[in-house]
Order: sequence, then structure tokens, then C-alpha cells
Amino acid sequence: MLSEYLDCLGKLGITVDSFSEFKFEALHDCSNQGSIEEVVSWYYDLVRNSSMKMTQIPLEQCRQWFVDDKTGSIAHVSGEFFRVEGYRITGTKSREVESGWDQPFLTQQGFDGGILGLLRKRIDGVPHYLVEAKEEPGNFNVVQISPTVQATFSNLKQAHKGNKPHYSELFLEPDKYPVTILFDQWTSEDGGRLFNKRNRSMLIELEEDEALNIVSNRFKWVSLYQLKKLIHDYDAIVAPHIRGILAGV
Repeated sequence: MLSEYLDCLGKLGITVDSFSEFKFEALHDCSNQGSIEEVVSWYYDLVRNSSMKMTQIPLEQCRQWFVDDKTGSIAHVSGEFFRVEGYRITGTKSREVESGWDQPFLTQQGFDGGILGLLRKRIDGVPHYLVEAKEEPGNFNVVQISPTVQATFSNLKQAHKGNKPHYSELFLEPDKYPVTILFDQWTSEDGGRLFNKRNRSMLIELEEDEALNIVSNRFKWVSLYQLKKLIHDYDAIVAPHIRGILAGV
């Protein structure tokens, strides 16, 4: 695969260190970690085997969430994560409802959501990206192909009393590891339902000779071509956060 990959780069006059390599990667699949069909099979196997279940309950029955008497907002007892706040919107002549409207917003604690991080690494010389088939209760299909790290700062601080997200140390303290930062930018979220929220989107590359333990079968190395193909050919299996990171390259 490496010789095929380098041959294709050479025909296009692209050097391995060139930013243009990202564009080439999306045109030809040189993955040595499995075909696109194997990636799709891996995803749907995890969807079928997911044990996560959601049962709708009244808001007042949500454990560790309460209505703040001072603000009327719904908040978490830790003071972390997000709040549900009501806003009155005026001055809306540019919108469909010119007279304005009232609506709830989700407001992230501190407004900065978290880290959306994608890890890149050359395997036998060929670039690959480590994705996670991540379960979120509100996901379509429950499972979505997501960045290596997709975690709020509340989660990174372990406000939930759970485990720290895998591989998060590479993105939180990149200077301590043999990684190169390729993309690091604050990116905005949907302002129609999330108030002033932004996330830190990152793409970093781990040195090829640096070993990395894959902690579970939920993580998989894929090529950029495969990610683009999954977005183009398959409905709603790639999470929006990974699409946002790819827009930066």
C-alpha cells in the first residue's frame, strides 16, 4: 500500500510534507487497515450490539438536575455541563417571525464546550485517522462515527465522576507527547439552540514510530478517503463534529 500511495503522490507532484496531501487522500483509498466495506460492517455490528436504551421521563424526575429558584433555569447539581435557559428574542426583522419569539437555549458552562480531536498517524507510511464508534443517547442509530476525542470540559474534568476520555491527554497537553498540531481552532456551534457555544477542534499527528494502544474495538483506524466516502454514500452515520474537523483540512 505504501508504494501505491507514494506512486500516486508522485504522479500528482505532491510531496509527503505538503498540505496538498490532505486533498489527495480524499481521492484515493490506500488504507492498509481494512476496506470501506469492513468499516461499514464494523459500524453496523456496533449499532446492532448497542445496549444503550433511552426512556423519556418528566424533566422533574431527572436525577441530579434541578430548577434554580433564582433564575428559573434547569441546571446540574455540580454546576457543570449545561443549563436550560429561557430567552426572549427581539429585533428579528431579518427572520421569518419579525415580531420576535421566546425559546429555551442550552447554555454550556463557561460557553466553551470541549475538545473535538482527531488523531492522525502514518501506519506503514500511509496516513490514517483514529475514529470512535461513539454511543450518545441522542444520536441517530445511537452510534455515530466520531472523532478520537469528543468531550466537554466538564467531562474532561470528570464532573460526572466517571472515567476520563481515552486519548484526551494527547490533545490537552500535546507538548508532552510526540505529536504535531495540524489544526487547532475554536469553532462555533448551532446558535439556534446552543447559546454562544464553541468547541476547540483539533487535528494532531502522532509520530509514526510511536506506539499507541487501541483500548477497545470501538476505535478504528480509517483513511480520509473512507471518511469522505462514508459521509457521501451513507446516511447519518458520521457525527457532525468529525465533519467540522475535516472542513479545516
